[in-house]
This record gives sequence, structure tokens and C-alpha cells, in this order.
Amino acid sequence: MQVWRELSDVPADFGPSVVTIGNFDGVHRGHVGVLRRMCADAAAVGAQAVAVTFSPHPQQVHRPDTAPPLLTGDADRLELLEQTGLDAVLLLEYTLEFARQTPEEFVRRYLVDVLHACTVVVGRDVRFGWNNSGDLSTMVELGREHGFDVEVIDDVTPAESADPGSAEDRVADPLRRRWSSTWVRELLEAGDVVQAARVLGRPHRLRGVVVHGDARGRDLGFPTANLGPDATGMVPADGVYAGWLRRTSAAADDPDRVLPAAVSIGTNPTFDGVERRVEAYVLDRTDLDLYDEVVVLELVERLRPTLRFDSIDDLVERMHEDVARVRAILGDQPGAGGIPAA
Repeated sequence: MQVWRELSDVPADFGPSVVTIGNFDGVHRGHVGVLRRMCADAAAVGAQAVAVTFSPHPQQVHRPDTAPPLLTGDADRLELLEQTGLDAVLLLEYTLEFARQTPEEFVRRYLVDVLHACTVVVGRDVRFGWNNSGDLSTMVELGREHGFDVEVIDDVTPAESADPGSAEDRVADPLRRRWSSTWVRELLEAGDVVQAARVLGRPHRLRGVVVHGDARGRDLGFPTANLGPDATGMVPADGVYAGWLRRTSAAADDPDRVLPAAVSIGTNPTFDGVERRVEAYVLDRTDLDLYDEVVVLELVERLRPTLRFDSIDDLVERMHEDVARVRAILGDQPGAGGIPAA
């Protein structure tokens, strides 16, 4: 998959293309179903399948104080988009200046002059251009003017998804709620990473650089890899989770590339901590040096909330119990915990 961040990156002879526009935060099952269908339709007419997306998220620019946490950073979003079969992604920097374009300017500059779109795939509630003044009727009108078709994709529910998962997934929401990033955020706020994985179609992930912590875990016999403050991916409710740690720089055949881990999220209340941290203990490994590496944590199941223990001995005893539970949970998972190949 080609990734372009500037219009000048797009080859002059690129196209024709089938284009869709969106934020694709989380790249959940609804996104995946639409994108895979779009890729198949593009291939059938000899066109390239392209997604136009933005960084940062527009809400972070227009409403930074109230913008929701992002489910995925750019690296994970691009990795997941590639797995849908897209030929290219145009990742545009979203700024207030960019937002001042009229609907006509945006469509002509990006979709027509550069991507040579023959079809534009949008949702029924699409909004674009200055003050979101462009809508579906605007896109249809511009399509007639510039010679591209507009395909409307309605919201996808679990029962209608091209990737619906199991019968349990299809009836997971009695109201037949559509797959959505909002739904995933609600589940993560509750610490329900199992249900979040059903909506995402994969375990929820966090990505960051491993930094030095307080070394308490090492002193207790459970050395942990601490994610730095710039880690991406929405951090779920405090607690202890079973998960997988993926070393992004490791070769595909490296036996230490994907490792089982117990992940702790919280403030370490037993030690009167105040800083919220994400740290992972790789099961049965005290020999790893992960400092300064970029790792991905994929969360499989929440074991328990964060607790304050009366003594260090009580804490260590519970940590041994947690590790045993993590081992049992991950032992039931296929392969490398469902982690897609990088």
C-alpha cells in the first residue's frame, strides 16, 4: 500500500481511482467491511482503491478540549488500513487553514485533479468543506460537474457486516447497534476489552516507546516494560490485563517478536503513586532489554481492577495469581493472540 502525505507525493499518472473519505479511527469492523467491498469494486473496474484520511483528527483541531481519545495512532491506523486491501492512503495534515477550503475546492484539488476519482464512496451523513457546508447532495452535484459517480454506503450493523464474526458477535448488541468508534470507546472506558475486540475485529492495541520506570517490578521479580507518555491508542480502564507484547523492530521469524504479557494500567496505589502508567510484564522473562524499543501491546482480557494491597507480600502473592491467570487465558488464544502481521 502506498502512503502519501502531500499532494506532490501522488504520481502524476495515478488513477483512475475509487476514493473514500473518513477518519477511520480504530479501523473497526464497520470500516473494514466497507473498505474491503470498495477494494473489490475498484478491482472489478480496473481502478485503484484509495482512502483519504486526516491527521490529527479534525475534532482535535476544532475542539481540542472535548475531543475524544483516539483508538489508534497513525502507525496503527495505516497498518490496519493496509490489511483491508487498499492500494493507497492519502494522509493529509488537518489544520485550520485546510478546513477553510470550500467543498468545491476540496473535491477539485484532491479527488479530481490528483486522484482522478471515477467513484467516490461516502456515508449518507457525509460532511466536508468549510463549516461542514458540503453534504451528500453537494457531493452528487460535484460528481456530475467533474465526471465521477457517488456511491452511498449506509451504516453497517453487526448483522449486516461483511465481516460479522461469530453468532455471538452478531447478537452482541440487542439494539443492533452499528459498528462504531464511539461504541469501542465506551467499552474501553468500562475495561471490557473482550467486547471491544468483537467490535474492532481484533484486540485493542497500544503502541509506544519503552522507557525507564521506578524499577519496582524488577525488585519484586516482575520486571516491566513501561510505555512512554507519547504512547498512542486509547488507554482503557485501570486494571490488570492479559495481552501480547509485539516488538515492532523484530524480524518476522524472531521467536521473541510476540510475547505473552500481563499488563498493568493504573497509578500503583500500593506505593501511593499518582501518575497513571501502562506497563507490561513478559511472562517468565527477566532477560529482556526493551528500553527505547517501540512495542505494541494487544489487550485480550481484563483480569481485575487496580487494587491497593496492605503489604508488599500481599501484592507479590496476587501478582503470581495474576500471571497464572494470564497464562491460562493466553493459552486458549490461537497463534500469536490474533496479532496481524506487521
